[in-house]
Amino acid sequence: MTIKHKKIDVGCGVNKWHPDALGIDMAAGPGVDMVGDALDILRGFEDDSVGSIYSSHFLEHHENPPAILKEMIRVLAPEGSLELRVPHFSDPWFQSDPTHKHPFGLYTFGYYFKNTIFTRKLPGYCLIEYAYLEKVKLNFGSTRPFYVRHALKKIVQFLVNISGYTRELYEEMFSGILKCSEIYVVIKKEARK
Repeated sequence: MTIKHKKIDVGCGVNKWHPDALGIDMAAGPGVDMVGDALDILRGFEDDSVGSIYSSHFLEHHENPPAILKEMIRVLAPEGSLELRVPHFSDPWFQSDPTHKHPFGLYTFGYYFKNTIFTRKLPGYCLIEYAYLEKVKLNFGSTRPFYVRHALKKIVQFLVNISGYTRELYEEMFSGILKCSEIYVVIKKEARK
């Protein structure tokens, strides 16, 4: 197995998650190495050809997140990781952006990937093979100059992310009161036997 690219950043925009990653985006700009539809570009990669994939605040804009996720797993090398950041459905920025097509919650990626993180069991009718959820974290924050608000939200973030139970409790009971900014997910591709 030959890995052609160590890292790719899908939907990188002008700010790549990792500066040494191959940047993929619809629009040309600084840091964008391949311009075009992400799904079409991913389909051009060989199976198991990428070591790590990153994508930040991209999936909510795409017409077909399951197809993108399947392609990401296909091109990811065994034992490689896919790291995603998407806005949480309770985030006011998510609600106000008309380009956002899909909401994401704590359990969303549990519908697509095997998981042992949550106590709530989810149906497996849309599972993507050969990958599993390794980590799901809820991130809280606010933009500058709201430093005190930001500090308080980081305390909440610590408390909410203590365990899977506290994350589930937050989303069920408190997400309508205290808004979560984003969901951070790590998905691992299984080693081939």
